[in-house]
Amino acid sequence: MAQEQFCDHRLRVYSDITQLRASPENPTPLVRLNRISRNRSFPIYLKLERYNPFGSIKDRIVYEMLKSLAVGDRTLVEPSSGNTGIALLCVANSLGIPVEVAVPERIPEEKKVMLKFLGARKVWEADDALCPRFPSEGARGVVSALIKSPATKDRYISPNQYENELNVQAHYQGTGPEIWRQTRGKITHFFAGFGTCGTITGVGRYLKEQSPEIKVIAVEPSSSDHKLPGMKRITGLSEEYIPKILDRSVIDGVVEVTDEEAYTTAAELARKDGIPAGPSTGAILHAALRYAESNKGLAVVISPDDAFKYTSFYQDFLEQGSPDKT
Repeated sequence: MAQEQFCDHRLRVYSDITQLRASPENPTPLVRLNRISRNRSFPIYLKLERYNPFGSIKDRIVYEMLKSLAVGDRTLVEPSSGNTGIALLCVANSLGIPVEVAVPERIPEEKKVMLKFLGARKVWEADDALCPRFPSEGARGVVSALIKSPATKDRYISPNQYENELNVQAHYQGTGPEIWRQTRGKITHFFAGFGTCGTITGVGRYLKEQSPEIKVIAVEPSSSDHKLPGMKRITGLSEEYIPKILDRSVIDGVVEVTDEEAYTTAAELARKDGIPAGPSTGAILHAALRYAESNKGLAVVISPDDAFKYTSFYQDFLEQGSPDKT
């Protein structure tokens, strides 16, 4: 059986780890929140991307980008706040492809440990904030230099998630159809964060094609100096610095969220509904809860990953004081 190509989602039997990736035939769970949200006329559902095989929403895009990339004998290199790097290493390891990852120095230590545990040839740590303004700065700058420098360009190749249209297509063909089917077309509001912008563009585009009345709400940090790995502040950026794959035409509103609001909401989610999620989930959910104060409909909130890669960040939050368990 080990040598057969076999994939059965019903029996949960697979010929390799990449077959566990989410798809309309194998969707990640959609779970209603029952205690943190009080407006019964605006039920909120979390799309739990932690159930992808490598633990985050980035699993979806990595496979799509890699299968179309002519790697040859080169080394993969990619900037990441951690999740893309983890997924990239797992998929590449299954294919025997070497990987190096460039990360912001300020990402959680847990993610750096995972990247090294998974066998990254090198983890480049860039001395920058989590949200550098220019593509030439920080982790993106490190990768750009490696793939463009005459001394190294023949040794490296990058999927470039910030500009790769397959990032968008993975969500247009997968995440979007999953949400539409799981809500039986009843979704009225979709919430996702700004990051590489592949999720909100791909899902937003698909949902708008099904029903133009669906509201697509983007969530971003209130400051470029934030502690929300994977999220990016777009407001105030010159067009040349905004990820090229972002399609603004599908976005109906943008909500700013502070670190404190994001971390407090993530703690409330865990304590009220029993779902341990990362701080970016807290940020996106906080925006949805604002809408729940004055709207009716059915909302879906993207939950990019779980809490366990952020325990050191949550420790800092807890030491500063956190909401009482209710």
